[in-house]
Amino acid sequence: MSKPPVRVAIAGALGRMGREMAAAVQGDARLALAARFHRPVSVGEGLVSRDEALAVADVVIDFTTPAASADLARICAERGRPALVIGSTGFDAAELAVIADAAKTIAIVRSGSFSLGLNMLVGLVEQAARALDPDDWDVEIVEAHHRHKVDAPSGTALMLGHAAAGGRCIDLKTVARRARDGAIGARPPGEIGFAVLRGGSIIGEHSVSFCADGETVTLSHAAGDRVMFARGAIAATLWLEGRPPGEYDMRDVLGFNAS
Repeated sequence: MSKPPVRVAIAGALGRMGREMAAAVQGDARLALAARFHRPVSVGEGLVSRDEALAVADVVIDFTTPAASADLARICAERGRPALVIGSTGFDAAELAVIADAAKTIAIVRSGSFSLGLNMLVGLVEQAARALDPDDWDVEIVEAHHRHKVDAPSGTALMLGHAAAGGRCIDLKTVARRARDGAIGARPPGEIGFAVLRGGSIIGEHSVSFCADGETVTLSHAAGDRVMFARGAIAATLWLEGRPPGEYDMRDVLGFNAS
């Protein structure tokens, strides 16, 4: 006897990723699109209220805003269900704390990117940072996105920064340089720099350069279509079935964090 499909609700259903996710869920026989909602009280265009959606879903896929995602995590934890897949980026410390607290009660997959290729890049960056001496190799991260993106650096760029810092066994906060302007002086050893481009319809481009005297190594990834993010979010949704409460990421989903 085949398993029943996982019932999925889509948050932010009228947004670009919300529409992409709804189409992807409808195209996967392992999933059932149980509900779509855009804000707690939005109706029309096939939408239901947030409470109605949470009542019928096994998993909610949420690509909205940090504040909305944190509030959704809190509400789901209070109800004891459903599980969450969160693709929002740009969280502050308070919002992350809310999500971490909710993860004590429900299972949550949260990632700055749901791309398989990008998550492979994260692993390679960590390995390179571990192997290359920070006194000799400078790290620079460059990211580009469409004109509508509201946070910077992107969540993915920060993932890459944390990977580089993790490879060097340091806290990113202590070495990150998010902006440069004016007479800033020489670049200090070990600094991890970020540069941001915004324009047009760029879906997402990220590169990490390790720069030494006389040579540069660059690892990069470019997104050609948002369907890759939807594909990763579906993989996370299916992976969540039966998982205990906790906050997971795509490296858990892909087995990179398995002991």
